[in-house]
Amino acid sequence: MENKGHKQILFIDSGQPGPRVLISAGVHGDEYEPMLAVMELVAEVSSLLRSGSVTLIPVVNVTAYETNSRYGVDGLDLARICPGRADGSSSETAAAMISSYIEKADYYIDMHTGGRLFNIYPLAGYMLHPLAAVLKKQQNMAKAFNLPLIWGTEGSPGGRTLSIARDANVPAIYVEYGGGNAVKKEIVALLKEGCLNVLNTLSMISLKALSSSCLKYWVEDYTPGGGYLQGKLPSAATGIFIAAVVPGASVKKGQLWGVVVNPVTHQRTEIIAGEAGMALFVRDAAYVKEGEALGGILPVSASGKLIIHEK
Repeated sequence: MENKGHKQILFIDSGQPGPRVLISAGVHGDEYEPMLAVMELVAEVSSLLRSGSVTLIPVVNVTAYETNSRYGVDGLDLARICPGRADGSSSETAAAMISSYIEKADYYIDMHTGGRLFNIYPLAGYMLHPLAAVLKKQQNMAKAFNLPLIWGTEGSPGGRTLSIARDANVPAIYVEYGGGNAVKKEIVALLKEGCLNVLNTLSMISLKALSSSCLKYWVEDYTPGGGYLQGKLPSAATGIFIAAVVPGASVKKGQLWGVVVNPVTHQRTEIIAGEAGMALFVRDAAYVKEGEALGGILPVSASGKLIIHEK
């Protein structure tokens, strides 16, 4: 095990030929379970690794973590500014750092939660890559992670860690699960297990095969902007949001999603679901401003069959 120049970055080399895998957390500073999962992976990967190498980064944007925020102290969202600048602000230099590691990797896993704002249904996602070989590897990684939802979204967005991987033709997935301020141990365990499953699929470690698949839904959506969570279901009012649904719930069009209550004006605004499907994520933070996201609906039926939205 080797420190790669940044105190929080650990490099584990099996000494044998094989894939170079990068696993990161803490792109956003208020997403804690992925950070803990990466820390727990250090000991397990060190003892299990049989081929290739694994680079583990528990906190990509340190100043965002130190301020308990999605944003760094410079006010920037690292997930919008990649590849950053080596001579830039704190988030820009962190973006440059993670971008350089991604470009050198053979596979990349970027783990997230909904942070302080959202509670997200467990999913492994990827950008729909124009190269069939890269897309197939991403699909295999997402399947191996073994979460209930696989979500592929159109591949044009820039500034992301995954857009760096896309441009370098590095197969990459991101993981979203949970959110809020309290640490949920079951999420830490599942994230760690998912990473080990991917390494196992790449024949880098040797584990027993999965006893059963957790997969319920597999969606590949070519709709422009379909993967942008912060733009979904904007609130019609400012106030205290009280959710009426939970992530994973089946939602009907016209169903009550929640209410926004303003204790100053005594105004009560009902939020109605505009489409049917599954509640992909629900706002967890109580206070909401008009226009901010209250959640999102994935247009899948209870049958869980593959749905593809064509261009």
